[in-house]
Amino acid sequence: MAGLAATTVATALSVEQDSGYHYITPQKRNLIMMVSDGFGSASESMARGYVQQMDNKPYEWLSVLDKLYVGLSRTKSADTLVTDSAAGATVFSCGKKTYNGAIGVTSDEKPCGTVLEAAKDAGYTTALVVTSRITHATPAAFAAHVVERGMEELIAQQLVGNNTLGNKVDLMFGGGKCFFQPNSTPGSCRSDSMDVWALAKDSGYTSVSSRAEFDMLETSTALPLIGLFTQGHMSYNIDRNPTVEPSLTEMAMKALNILLEHTRDSPTGFFIMIEGSRIDMAGHDNDPTAHLHDIIEYWETVAAVQGFVDRHPNTAMVSTSDHETGGLTLGIDPEYVWHPRHMQGVKKSAEVICAELRQMLPDKRTGFAQNIVIPEYLGITNASNQSLAQIVNGAAKGEVECKHAVGHVVSKLAHLGWSTGGHTGADVGLYAYGKGTESLRGNIENTQVGEFLARYLEVDLDQITRRLENETTTQPGYVWARNLPSIVKREDRHSNSHDHGCNDDPLSHHIIDIYHQNYRL
Repeated sequence: MAGLAATTVATALSVEQDSGYHYITPQKRNLIMMVSDGFGSASESMARGYVQQMDNKPYEWLSVLDKLYVGLSRTKSADTLVTDSAAGATVFSCGKKTYNGAIGVTSDEKPCGTVLEAAKDAGYTTALVVTSRITHATPAAFAAHVVERGMEELIAQQLVGNNTLGNKVDLMFGGGKCFFQPNSTPGSCRSDSMDVWALAKDSGYTSVSSRAEFDMLETSTALPLIGLFTQGHMSYNIDRNPTVEPSLTEMAMKALNILLEHTRDSPTGFFIMIEGSRIDMAGHDNDPTAHLHDIIEYWETVAAVQGFVDRHPNTAMVSTSDHETGGLTLGIDPEYVWHPRHMQGVKKSAEVICAELRQMLPDKRTGFAQNIVIPEYLGITNASNQSLAQIVNGAAKGEVECKHAVGHVVSKLAHLGWSTGGHTGADVGLYAYGKGTESLRGNIENTQVGEFLARYLEVDLDQITRRLENETTTQPGYVWARNLPSIVKREDRHSNSHDHGCNDDPLSHHIIDIYHQNYRL
């Protein structure tokens, strides 16, 4: 990976570009919302530090995101201080906080109109581009409404027009074809016989599912268009075969060029949500190198999008994260160091390594880990017996344990730490570019990001909410239950402190309310 920084911008800008400026009336505008799922400030520091060290960049070197930094976004959801991606995306799409697991519904489990739906209703052309399943939490929250994120069968149906509003996403690129295939198809994720891929075609969608078909797409390709290139999530960038799967940058630029062409003679522009989905999943795996590679790919996408905005000044771009994942720390006790070089030799993600290990007979794993995984896949030449045992034992325990074991072996050498295999409640970076984004400054609540999107496009989400009153939000046969709220709500009791008989106690003015019962802080 040496030389990675030097090729970042060049690679991004060498991806398919549009043919030039497109001058239009001042009223016409485009909005690009970018989500770096699970990407925290420490992750940006890690990637920057890696590039500086490996490519001998000066101390003052900035990544493309560093240059666009405008503030921080807070991340809590309606029911907990640590959000999940469903609530974290719904707050962007609807501008309203909701409970963890909610997709396009508010805390009362009722559908809320999204910025994508309102944009489509106002005449904008709309798109979703992701590296996860297209039915996963973030893309789903912009174009579907279900009470629990696991209802991906219903989400798939809603994405292709089987919903109250009809077709609302003009272009979709990503993974997750398995939820569009009937259960009779090998590799299907559905529990029923519904063929959603056929349903999409019946709804007018042009469909593609291979790299060759993707490459053949012209800017004039008919919309609506759906391209799903893997059965499940798309590969981590470290594992991606470029002859099989397009990169996030390639998908984003292809989508932008198609949207540009299709809105050339339209009085309205487009809205697109682009997600670097798998940054988050590498954080869950505590896999620092997969995390790094997907961050670098996201940087490339941001650079390409920034170039697009420069050429089309009626366009604005916002980038932020729904939350941080993994609780990454640069440095572990007791030494004040971390060593980026130990990620340089890693060739495969923990996900791919563990898939290979766990399909082997147990008595074959030690030899494979010792002779292949550690020296070839991880690039480690002096691994301890403890590291070998850690990987082999992790493989025996389970998929998650195996991925954490592999990730922790590399992390220990690099002196990186992880506080969790889940999310944290930390604030995340906020980045913006283009005219009209000046109001996004400082430390803001995540609701303000969603409010900005609607305000920039001048669309009415409330009227969409009213039309969604009878939307189906539960998947037949899916059993679910909401978790109890854990968030602490603080109330100022100055006005009636005497009623509590504690006006002389300074803590009496700060009471917490949980399920209508008062507790002191």
